[in-house]
Formats: sequence, structure tokens, C-alpha cells
Amino acid sequence: MRPMSRFARSSLVLIVLSAATSACLMSEDGPADLVVVGGAVLDGTGAAAMAANVAIRNGVIIHVGPGGPSARDTIDATGLTVAPGFIDVHSHTPPALSDPDRRWNEGVIRQGVTTVIGGPDGGMSPQNIRDLAATFEEQGVGTNVAFYVGHNAVRQEVLGGDQQRAPSIEEMAQMRSLVREGMELGALGLSTGLMYEPGMFSVTSEVTALAAEVAPFGGIYDSHTRDPGHDLIGSDLEVIEIAEGAGVPGKIGHLKAVGLHNEGVIEDIIALVENAQARGVEIVSDQYPYDGAATAGLTGIIVAPLDQDGLERFRAMGRQGWDEEGIAQLKEALASPARRRALKEASENGVDGGFAWLKATGYTSMRIVSSSDYPELVGKYLSEVASMRGADPFDAISDLIIGSTSPVNVTLGAIKEHDVRRLMVQPWNMIASDGAYADGSDSPVGHPRAAGTFPRLLGHYVREEGVLSLEEAVRKITSLPADFHGLSDRGRIAVGAAADITIFDPEVIVDRSDWDHPNRFAVGVEHVLVNGVPVLSGAEMTGSAPGQVLRGGGAAPH
Repeated sequence: MRPMSRFARSSLVLIVLSAATSACLMSEDGPADLVVVGGAVLDGTGAAAMAANVAIRNGVIIHVGPGGPSARDTIDATGLTVAPGFIDVHSHTPPALSDPDRRWNEGVIRQGVTTVIGGPDGGMSPQNIRDLAATFEEQGVGTNVAFYVGHNAVRQEVLGGDQQRAPSIEEMAQMRSLVREGMELGALGLSTGLMYEPGMFSVTSEVTALAAEVAPFGGIYDSHTRDPGHDLIGSDLEVIEIAEGAGVPGKIGHLKAVGLHNEGVIEDIIALVENAQARGVEIVSDQYPYDGAATAGLTGIIVAPLDQDGLERFRAMGRQGWDEEGIAQLKEALASPARRRALKEASENGVDGGFAWLKATGYTSMRIVSSSDYPELVGKYLSEVASMRGADPFDAISDLIIGSTSPVNVTLGAIKEHDVRRLMVQPWNMIASDGAYADGSDSPVGHPRAAGTFPRLLGHYVREEGVLSLEEAVRKITSLPADFHGLSDRGRIAVGAAADITIFDPEVIVDRSDWDHPNRFAVGVEHVLVNGVPVLSGAEMTGSAPGQVLRGGGAAPH
């Protein structure tokens, strides 16, 4: 008989918890703290909406159905949808939330998200987790926060500045110990960023050995894959190999078929996942609902080696920066044939074998998303621009930069819309943002996913395009991620579940962020409760910060 999947186990745990909690809480005298009345309740499982009241006491749902206990406070959800709070399983917001002025995570709350999982792409060491958790518990945080422990951070800590090699036996033991330490702190699993330094210098067996350390804790393996631009199938096969070898569930992070050369390959990836599942390997994916990956100015894909003098201000600009003096330095360098050749070598191949965006994804993967200087090129891939101009691709982008007076913005990994939709409907694929902190401003820096992912799913893809039913879309952002990550008391509207609840208008909800204004807040979410406490009420932030640090089942007593 096949072992029970973690999805089935989570459902069973919640059923048992619901029965026990219901008997205990309903026997208490006195009213509920709050009741939500009049709404259409989606419980998060994919079941049809039901007319029900939802009562909450002490941060826990104590009643779902008609009638119910009296309550001190009431939310009238007439005409609105009541759903479990959304769970973002790939979030880069937690570091920003350590700033007291950002601790509410408003851009995420306004999307209906109540829990974020930080530390994807291998980025969090145990000490990072310890420090952030302590900060959140001291100052408060608007959303719940959970973490992955990160391979890249652990490798950096142990191997230091000598990364382009395999770890010694002693170093491998230290890395394993750090992964266990992260799990004892409550991490939900191991994450990797195998496309980036230093993860790119590891081999599969190293990662498998580290992933095996999370198995006794019930953890999962989450991966930014190794070479999705040039070896999409091989990179996703590696996730399956690592998960299977380590004996843990695996998730392909922000899965997408990037680039013109990968159009349609998503069908092969779907087959890979389904074949793995058929032989008992628990493999899922997450996806952001956009046709482009990370963003940059065209200047941001140029790598300037340290031996190139006169580019100091340019190096300090960052991927999306625009500093007039830095741009002038770059234009001068690109105007010199010898210096252009050196920049081309570094940008296309990395410095000493290191990371470079053109090396990672390439000209056939990068698409221009906005430009006031070259509006006729918006929507064109860099390879297409080079072909139109009859030029070498690096020469073509160099000439664009020299002739520009403002940023030429690109997505570093363009995706065909039909491939976005094909993946979106897979029952094992969840939706996540890969988003950083969004402040609601008109700043051009960032990606629209940071402020718009979940309303875009429910507004654009559900209401406007009909790609998914509302019930299925909500399942993909509630019970599916909760069950996979072992968050057994989240992701459902059910007696005994934590009272993380999002109430939205299904006829209004939509993203307002775009490539030119990536930080604009979404609309249509009216109320959000985190652990039973309103953090958004009548589409206004309340100032409450009741989020908790959520820990996996292997966490040491806290």
C-alpha cells in the first residue's frame, strides 16, 4: 500500500483537530470574538461556495455554517467572497519587514496574503532565520512568516571565499549541521538557488545529501533550478532526482518556460512531473502569473569587470538603477571597440566563470517591456532586435544604450502566454509571487508580481479570462500550499483552523501594478484577518501586526 501523502495527512490532522477544537471551544461560555456573516464561503479545498457564518475565538475558527454564537464584533460580507488567507510560498519580503515602518507588509496584505514563506533561492542561513524571527516577535509583523533554510547561505558560510570547488568531508559535515540547525529553528525545508553563486558551483550529490537532512523533520525541498534558460528539462529533472534521492517532497520554484527556444517545452515538464508522481515521488511547482521573470534596465545586464577603470559609478547603480554619471561612464566604455569587447566577454560569460544574466538566460529570453526612447521595440526579444538591425546582439544592445536618454526596461526571462496558462491549470501547480516589498508608489523599480500576483490570478485569469474557476484558483493559494508545506492548521475555512481569512469582492479584485508602475497596490480585497485580528478593514489598514513566526513540525521547543 502506498504511504499516505502529506496532502492526505494534513487533511486528516485538520479533521481530528477540528473535532477536538470544536468540542473544547464551543463548550466555553460567552460570545465569539468576531463573526463574519453574509458572505459566500470558499473553504479552500476547491469545493463550491456555501452560504455560512464564520465565528472566531482566540484566533481560531470555532463555527462554520448557519447561525452560530453571538459575537462582540461582526463583519458583514454580503456580496463578498470569504476565503482562507492566501499563502505566498516564494516571498522575498521578510528582510524588509525588519524595518519597523514596513512591518505591516501592506502590499502583501492588500493582495489577501496572510502568510509568506521567506528564504527561497537558497538565501537564508540559520542565523538569518534566528535574527528575523526575533525581530518579528519583538516588534510585531503584519503577516505570518515562515522560512526555508538556504543551501547558498550555508555553503557561503562554510566555504567562504573559495566556492568553485566541492566541500571537504569536514565542510560537508558542517553544512549538514547548519541545515539541521535551520530545521530545528522551524524551517519548512531546504531551498536552493542553483542558478546563482555559490549554488551554481555545487553538484547534485551535494544538494541531495543536504536535502536528506530535512527528511526527519518532515521538510520539503524547494529549488530555483540550475539552468532553466538553457537546460530546462535537465534542470527540472535534477529537482526530481534530489527529492527522490533524499526521500522528501520536491517543489520546482517559479516554474516557467523561459525564452523563444523553450516555447512549448512546458508540455515535457508536465510529463516529467506526472511521471514522477506516478512512481510515488511527491513533486509540485509554483508559478507567478506573469509572462516575464525578473526585471532590469538594459544597462543592468552589462557586467563590468573590476579591471575596467572608469566604471565605478556604473557598478554602483544596480540592476534597475539609473545614475546619469554612471550611464555616461558606461556609454563612454561601450563607444570604445576594445572596451566593448571586454564588456561583451564579461556580460556573456561571467567573470572567471561566475554569474551573468546574459549567460544565464540569453538574448532569446530577454524581452523589452518599456522604453520611451524606443517604443517601437516594446515587446521585442533582444535576439529579434539584433536581427532587425542586422547586428551582433551585444552590439545591438550597446547601440541602444548609447542612444538612450532614459531606461530601456527588460524582463530577463520572457515567457509565452500560452505556456503560462498551460502550467497554471495543472492541479499540482500553486501560485506564488517571487515578489519583493512593494510600497504602493509609482516608483519604476521592481516587478509587478510584488504588488499584484494574487489579485491578478483572481481578477485577470479567473474573472476576465476564465482560465481557472474561482474555487480552483483559491485552492492553489490556500490548502494546496498549506498541505504541501505541513502548515496543517492553515489554508482552510474549517473549525479548528487558524483564523487567517481574506474577504474580497470577486467582481472587483484585480492587480494595478504593471511594468512601468510595479509597486501600485491591488484593489478588491476588503478585509483581512491574521490569527483572528483584522489587519485590513473596509480596504484600510488597521495598524495591527498580529502575525506569527510559523515553524515546521521539527522545531525545537520555543
